[in-house]
Amino acid sequence: MQHQPDKLNVAVFFGGRSAEHDVSLVSAAAVMGALDRDKYRVIPVGITREGRWLAGGDPLEALRSGRIPGDCSTATILADPLEPGLLLLQGTKGRYRGDFIPVDVVFPVLHGPFGEDGTLQGLLELAGLPYVGAGVLGSAASMDKVIMKILFRQHGLPVGDFLSFSAGAWAKDAPALCRRIEAELGYPCFVKPANMGSSVGISKARNRQELIAGVNEALRYDRKVLAEAFIPGREVELSVLGDEEEAVASPPGEIIPCNEFYDYQAKYHDPRSRLLIPAPLPRRVTLRLQELAVRAFHAVECCGMGRVDLFYQEETETIFLNEINTIPGFTSISMYPKLWEAGGLPFPGLLDRLISLARERGARRRSLSLDPGCRQGAD
Repeated sequence: MQHQPDKLNVAVFFGGRSAEHDVSLVSAAAVMGALDRDKYRVIPVGITREGRWLAGGDPLEALRSGRIPGDCSTATILADPLEPGLLLLQGTKGRYRGDFIPVDVVFPVLHGPFGEDGTLQGLLELAGLPYVGAGVLGSAASMDKVIMKILFRQHGLPVGDFLSFSAGAWAKDAPALCRRIEAELGYPCFVKPANMGSSVGISKARNRQELIAGVNEALRYDRKVLAEAFIPGREVELSVLGDEEEAVASPPGEIIPCNEFYDYQAKYHDPRSRLLIPAPLPRRVTLRLQELAVRAFHAVECCGMGRVDLFYQEETETIFLNEINTIPGFTSISMYPKLWEAGGLPFPGLLDRLISLARERGARRRSLSLDPGCRQGAD
């Protein structure tokens, strides 16, 4: 593929090795469908559940069908900042075919581990490729819900009670951990894998039997478990857009889940869940939510985009932060783009802005000196 100087080569990454693989395919289809082809040459890069990278042909259809046609090639990124782009490989033994695809910017649409957690971001940093979204630290800190909540607290942000433990600690003394959760959090409580999204592996425990089952379910997806106190209130989400210096928050949206909580089924399969955009809230509450969302975005050193989830208790006007997602969903029903559309920024314009932020951040990083010498004029 030749680089056209009048267009940016945008590599859209999707699929991946996490339990959110299927959601990623839907998000990527929406992103690639909305990118302005007069501005961008879109390069789809699909990643199978096993971690194989595919480019050329139709990687999206290959992942949807589970069949890899002959026009799809195995691909890899060269960790060479002097030649940023994709290299196509031929055959099962990785013989070079010699096809190189230059890339100007990467748009990761990979939810969960191995895409949203800093691993891909680290590779892109080595390759000198600008990319949409948070950097290595912001991605990793936001993916790990325990670290994220610790950072929120360190920045004086309102967070509910929680505790965490490892798979080893659970295997060693599950009854003691159950007693601690009961004493510190009580019932009902929520149990989650520390590193996962889209409500995968989350359960609500009302008694010890459900607590044990919930922990075992969470441990299917991660080696660290987060237990959280139940916070009654309205579920509110805001989209944040910006960089490490300045960011803005969208109007808030409210989730009315069809199930007891906004689980995977309610998010992606059950049409009975309702999204109220904008959320019916007093202006003073909206401003407070927007302020907290931007502060949360900066607390974890996020960049580009982030969707911030909060709980609002109407009687006391108390707000608690729940979490931030650094690669939020981009499906047709996803809050992140819908909230910005309500704020006056349509989907194609939102993608333009995210790509601009990625390139600006990449330029700032390239301007940093790698020379270990003394500063000019120093003694």
